Amino acid sequence: MAYVAARGGEQATRQATLLYHALNGPITAATVRAIEQSLPYLVDRVMGEGSLYAPELTALAIAQAGGDLYEAVLLLRAYRSTQPRLAYAETIAQEQMLTTRRISAAFKDIPGGQMLGPTLDYSHRLLRLDVLDDRGATGATDAAAQSHNSRETGTDAELVQADEPAPATYPPVAAWHRLNGLLDPLPERDPVDPAELPDVTRDPISFPAPRAHRLQSLARADTGGVLSLGYASMRGYGLIHPTVNEVRLGYADVNLRHPITGVVFSAGRVRVSQAEVVNTFAEGQAKLALGFTATLGWNEVKTIAGSMLDLEMDSPDAHPAHTEEFVLYHTEPVEASGFCIHYKLPHYVTFSSSLEALRRVLDEQKAEASEQQGAPS
Repeated sequence: MAYVAARGGEQATRQATLLYHALNGPITAATVRAIEQSLPYLVDRVMGEGSLYAPELTALAIAQAGGDLYEAVLLLRAYRSTQPRLAYAETIAQEQMLTTRRISAAFKDIPGGQMLGPTLDYSHRLLRLDVLDDRGATGATDAAAQSHNSRETGTDAELVQADEPAPATYPPVAAWHRLNGLLDPLPERDPVDPAELPDVTRDPISFPAPRAHRLQSLARADTGGVLSLGYASMRGYGLIHPTVNEVRLGYADVNLRHPITGVVFSAGRVRVSQAEVVNTFAEGQAKLALGFTATLGWNEVKTIAGSMLDLEMDSPDAHPAHTEEFVLYHTEPVEASGFCIHYKLPHYVTFSSSLEALRRVLDEQKAEASEQQGAPS
């Protein structure tokens, strides 16, 4: 495939860019703040795929791209590549996260209890048309929201404060499996220097991929691509039939080690999501097999599908679309969208060459047909 650069027409290309921005409207700081505050899950998705935790910059990228998520991810990754790496965060465990949502489909009750947290899972999918009806009326939107929430929940619209606050941290459900011999125990490992971990943003990926590369690739993979391949596995094209062991949303501390004193301190918290699935038909062993994915931001569908792919990629005879190389390459959003979009660039040289070859074949076929018609029977 030839990559042909487009040359000339500088004024036309500049006008095309201006027209794009004119159609999308002006970008203001208020617009960026509105996107950050009112579309947090969209911001989280782009942050995860852009592999940069920066809500304000992500909202700016979304606004600048007119809502084109692939363009926003590209903007964010391009910005990220210009920034120096000042430090490496220390590793944290699941039980150290400030947890806001933690559910399991494997058990009715789990250690610490089910925590529904913020979710629309149990609501009716109805458009809030009353918001449009009351647009512009002072205080009407709040009243409409109250009325809507009352209809949705059957209770008063206001959040009710619990008698006792929920625990800040929860044990992993997988810890219960290990305690009961259903999962292999975690291997003993020496302390790891975060700076020594393989880094998919700096190292070329090879196969079989290091565990760190696989998890990093899934963490910043395209949500739609992960969902598509994960769904294919769920529909029967894969070899596993997993159960969601745990979905967890929360806040993780960014723990840094002071360069002089060596004391570990928290520089802040970031939103993270993770999912674990278990397969009750582990190949060749009477134990559960575990799949895992985590990402920046709150993105449940990506982590659930990703954890299924993580488990699928460990299968000895995985479906071709669920092998490690296929999954990690074809869910890379910038690479995939960039290669697809490059087809818009001029390809007239290669296409002209193909047309000439096609014409030669057609001429040969015509000549052959004429010879056959003129031959005596």
